[in-house]
Amino acid sequence: MAFNTSPNAPFHIGEQQAQERVDARETLAHWGGRAIRPFFPEQHRDFFRQLPFIIASARDKNGLPWVTMLAGDIGFISSPDKAHLHFSALPNKGDALEHAFTDGAEIGLIGIELESRRRNRASGSVTKADKSGITFAVSQSYGNCPQYISEREWQHTNVDDNKISVTQHRHLTPSMKKWIASADTLFIASGYSEDSHDENKPSAYGMDASHRGGAAGFVTISNDNKLVIPDYSGNNFFNTIGNLLLDPLIGLLFIDFDTGSLLQLSGRAKIDWDSEKVRAYQGAHRLLNIDIDKIVQLDGVLPLRWRLPEGIKGGLMVTKKVVESDDVTSFELVSHNQTALPVFRAGQFLPIQLALSAQDALTERTYSLSNSPTDEHYRISVKRESHGLGSRYLHDAIQVGDIIQAKKPNGDFLLKFPTRPVVLISAGIGATPLVSMLHSAIQSNVAPSIHFFYGARNGTHAPLLPEIRVLEKQHDSFHLDILFSQPSEQDTLGEDYDETGRITGELIQRKVADLNADFYLCGPTNFLTDLIIKLEALGIRRDHIYSESF
Repeated sequence: MAFNTSPNAPFHIGEQQAQERVDARETLAHWGGRAIRPFFPEQHRDFFRQLPFIIASARDKNGLPWVTMLAGDIGFISSPDKAHLHFSALPNKGDALEHAFTDGAEIGLIGIELESRRRNRASGSVTKADKSGITFAVSQSYGNCPQYISEREWQHTNVDDNKISVTQHRHLTPSMKKWIASADTLFIASGYSEDSHDENKPSAYGMDASHRGGAAGFVTISNDNKLVIPDYSGNNFFNTIGNLLLDPLIGLLFIDFDTGSLLQLSGRAKIDWDSEKVRAYQGAHRLLNIDIDKIVQLDGVLPLRWRLPEGIKGGLMVTKKVVESDDVTSFELVSHNQTALPVFRAGQFLPIQLALSAQDALTERTYSLSNSPTDEHYRISVKRESHGLGSRYLHDAIQVGDIIQAKKPNGDFLLKFPTRPVVLISAGIGATPLVSMLHSAIQSNVAPSIHFFYGARNGTHAPLLPEIRVLEKQHDSFHLDILFSQPSEQDTLGEDYDETGRITGELIQRKVADLNADFYLCGPTNFLTDLIIKLEALGIRRDHIYSESF
């Protein structure tokens, strides 16, 4: 992770090089520093406090990066102030990082809630470590989108000391290969080494912990010491990739969610940016080729177990497929066995499982529900992404009458009980959960007013807009403003859209009569970061702003 946390330079040279390769450097230079904060927002502090575990990366005494899990009862993580976290837990005996969390040690963290698919990342250093635990001072903190997180529910269990074992290895054993081949989740440790020019100061390490996920078996085992990990689309920060460009040392962590065991690997990574091999991994933008040097296996050490949430019995049948725009199609779904669907709340997503091929395991994707929670069906409105395996499969292969396996709706981006005015702000496909919220807010009939700022490229890329227009005509308390950033020749100002450009703080201040409202934002990360800062500048309280990125 970067050491410079100023708004103009949040990324180190390796991250910048990776961003330049995908033409993202200029965009991230504009807003990246706003997304990465040198403190924990209150929302993140609350998030960490209610976690039963946290993922942490550091280096051992030889400078090798590893990643581990610290676990405890709810409340074992505390946040005395916005700059610190304290963990009343230490690594297990025999853990590769057992002696690594010393005063001054640089570490990376990722807090992840598998059941809601939320995650927040941080990097910083240890300010105090003793028998009571570890105190962490943050240098950088930011949220991550929920992509590629496999949903799981956790429960506490007692650790049986008689079943704990710790072993060290140089090669993958057959049981380890089976473990990795069935994994849909792994964590990565990487770091940026900054050589000091002061001979009295040692080199500094900025550590990062990151998550990777995919369908079971997404990691390929080449031999007893080699793995291949596909790297999919993300936020383009390239924290992990940028670190590896400067320092190829890498740590990996696989978790056995059934037994509470950990498999720690340390080795070296080489990035394959664009060879023919990349194209063999559907949806991958690049590959990480890993040479494994050391292995630590810790069996039965965690006081937690996880299980996959139950699926909707019988699956869901597609009853309607509707083209909403040039790149968005909606799918209406009902229970295949004609039972009542599990209820959902406006703003939640639907986890679905797709059989992309007969040979591969089911691929899980999540899509926001875009219809009213009072409907007797679900509706997902899916944007076709050029590299999106799930979205392309839905658009091209799924037809009316097909059955899709799914789990119960989930997610914590929720419409609150709307006693204040409701302001909905979307960019592109971010409109989908907000349309569900719009239906719910109108039906509750308690919000003093509802204002929807709808942003899209132009009229051919404006999903669900006709439906929103109908609702505007039916309800006097609902006000709609449509902004097209690149109107086409067929779009008429004053008829098809209201203004040209993007949604700004000035526009919101001009259009919303009462800013003592609840604001719900959905769109890409840069859109959210920029707009949240502008809303706060207008005096809107941070706890009145709710957001979700895609």
